[in-house]
Amino acid sequence: MMKLELFLKCFLPFLEQRSHYVCRLDPDGSCESENIKVFDGTSSNGPLLGQVCSKNDYVPVFESSASTLTFQIVTDSARIQRTVFVFYYFFSPNTSIPNCGGYLDTLEGSFTSPNYPNPHPELAYCVWHIQVEKGYKIKLNFKEIFLEIDKQCKFDFLAIYDGPSTNSGLIGQVCGRVTPTFESSSNSLTVVLSTDYANSYRGFSASYTSIYAENINTTSLTCSSDRMRVIISKSYLEAFNSNGNTLQLKDPTCRPKLSNVVEFSIPLNGCGTIRKVEDQSITYTNIITFSASSPSEVITRQKQLQIIVKCEMEHNSTVGLIYITEDDVIQNQNALGKYNTSMALFESDSFEKTILESPYYVDLNQTLFVQVSLHTSDPNLVVFLDTCRASPTSDLASPTYDLIKSGCSRDETCKVYPLFGHYGRFQFNAFKFLRSLNSVYLQCKVLICDSSDHQSRCSQGCVSRSKRDISSYKWKTDSIIGPIRLKRDRSASGNSGFQHETHAEETPNQPFNSLHLFSFMVLVLNVVIVATITVRHFVNQRAYYKYQKLQNY
Repeated sequence: MMKLELFLKCFLPFLEQRSHYVCRLDPDGSCESENIKVFDGTSSNGPLLGQVCSKNDYVPVFESSASTLTFQIVTDSARIQRTVFVFYYFFSPNTSIPNCGGYLDTLEGSFTSPNYPNPHPELAYCVWHIQVEKGYKIKLNFKEIFLEIDKQCKFDFLAIYDGPSTNSGLIGQVCGRVTPTFESSSNSLTVVLSTDYANSYRGFSASYTSIYAENINTTSLTCSSDRMRVIISKSYLEAFNSNGNTLQLKDPTCRPKLSNVVEFSIPLNGCGTIRKVEDQSITYTNIITFSASSPSEVITRQKQLQIIVKCEMEHNSTVGLIYITEDDVIQNQNALGKYNTSMALFESDSFEKTILESPYYVDLNQTLFVQVSLHTSDPNLVVFLDTCRASPTSDLASPTYDLIKSGCSRDETCKVYPLFGHYGRFQFNAFKFLRSLNSVYLQCKVLICDSSDHQSRCSQGCVSRSKRDISSYKWKTDSIIGPIRLKRDRSASGNSGFQHETHAEETPNQPFNSLHLFSFMVLVLNVVIVATITVRHFVNQRAYYKYQKLQNY
C-alpha cells in the first residue's frame, strides 16, 4: 500500500523580509475565519490531521494512513491576493532512509544529511531531536549547507525549531549555500531536512555544543537526593592555566563534562564520595583537584587548587557547602536542595502496580495501600513514617484525622509495614468525614535515617510523644496525595476488588440485605445521639467534625 505525505506551506508575513513574493493568507485574519484543514481520506468527513493558518510559524507536514488526503480552504472577506504552495508525494510505508534523523543527547556532537558529502536523497523528510541537560542551551553551527537555491526555500530546505518538536517556535528556515549559526532558548532543539524530487546536492554538515545558561564567576554547587552537581567557570580556571581537562575527583575515572563550563555530576554512592553520619546528620564529601604530577617531579611553580565539595542533609532540605583552597586562601559557597520524595496509592499489598487515577474513587471500607518513596542513589538510607493524617481539603486544614502519629497507628484499620529501605508503607480502610465533601487528602511526614544506626528514631518504631528524642528529627520531609473520593453509585459494603484485612475481633461477612441495613442505621443513629448528649455534658465545646467508620456485618 502506498501512503501520501503532504507539505503545506503558508507564506507568513515575516518571511517577506527575505523574499519578494505576495503569496500568503490574510495576515490579519484569525485562524477561525481563515485556515486550511487537512483530512485523512477522500473527503472532509475523514479524521482531521491538522489545521494551518497565517499564525503558524512552522512548516506543517501531514501523513495519510492510505493513498488519499483532502484539504479544505476557508477564507474571510478580506480582498487580498492569497497563494498557498502545496507539495506532496507518495511513498511506501516500508521505505526508510539510513541516517535520516535521530536523537542526540550528549553535550556536544555532529550530524549530516544522508549520504553527505554525496548528493542527498530525493523525497526525504528527516528530523533530528537534540536535547542536553537542564540548565544548558544549544549552539548549532552549520559548517556547510548546499541545497537547491530558492528565495522562498520551498523545495529543499532546513527548518530549525526552538524546542523539542516541530510544534515549537521556528527559529529559521534556510536553503542554498549558507553557513548560519542558531542558538536555542532552552535545552532542546529540533532540526528538519525536507527535500523534493529534483536537484539533489551535497546536503549539509552541522555540529552543536552546549552552553551553560547561568553566569558562573567561580563555582556553583547543587545538592539533590542522589547526586552533587558542581559547575566551575573556565575563566576562573584560567588563573591555574587549566581548561578543566586536568581536574579530577577522588576517583580519577569519574571525568567532568566540558562546555563553556566544567561540570562534575557526583553520585552520592560513587566516584569516591565519603558518607559520614555524625550528630544526627548525614554528610557527603568529595574533593576536586588537579591530576597528579609526574612521579619524577618534586617541585612546582603553579598554583594548586583543591575544591572540597560537601552536602549536608539537615531538617527539610539538603545544605551544600564548597571549600576552595588555593595557596591557603579559603572561599565558601552555600547551596540548598530538598529530599525528593513522592507518595502514591497501589492496587494491592504487593506494591507493584501504581494507581494513576486522580481523583481516585473508592468504596467505604475499601482497603487502600499507600507507599512513600525516597528517590536517592544512597542505599544506606531508610524511610520512617512518623505522622500521616487525613483532611477533607487540599490545604490539610481542620478538621484532620490521624492515621499514624509518632510512628504509631491511630486508626484500628491502619497497618504500618516494617521498615523497607527507601519505602514507607501502610494500609487503611477508606472512610469519609461527616458533614463534608466526599474527598480525602493524605499528608505524611517522614523521617530519613541511616539504616546502620540501630539507635536512630527510625529504628525505635512506635514511641509515645513524651519519650521521643527530639534531636533525632534532623531529616524530615512531607508528601501529599489526593483527592480520594467515594463512589456514589455503589453501596458502602460493595466488593472493591482489592485485598482487605480482616481483624480478629470482627465477625465474618454475612448476607447484608436492606432490612439489616435499616436496622443498623437506626442503631447507629441512637448511638450517635446518646454519645452526643454524653459528650456535651462534660465538654462545653467540641470539634464540629467527627470520624465515622462503617463496620462489617
